[in-house]
Amino acid sequence: MQLIKKNNPIARSPTLDTVLMVEKTIDKFSGEFNQTQLWKNLPRKVMWQTYLVVLEYLQSINKVAIDAEGKIGYIWSPNVAKKFAKRKRIKL
Repeated sequence: MQLIKKNNPIARSPTLDTVLMVEKTIDKFSGEFNQTQLWKNLPRKVMWQTYLVVLEYLQSINKVAIDAEGKIGYIWSPNVAKKFAKRKRIKL
């Protein structure tokens, strides 16, 4: 997120509602769309700069990934996260 802010100091900060909407849309269409196509298929309009901030955030927390073709896929697995959380060495 800091990278976008450095390149574009007027980039807007997304609301939680916007982040969740983008995340759910990526989950729904995982692996089907590239950045532009996904942006056009969001349920509500979002400014492009704000959308890029959300994508960078979701990539930084390892919830989404972009493949060699530029398609966005949802990679977060709650079951794997729960499995790791049960380990004795990990404290949440």
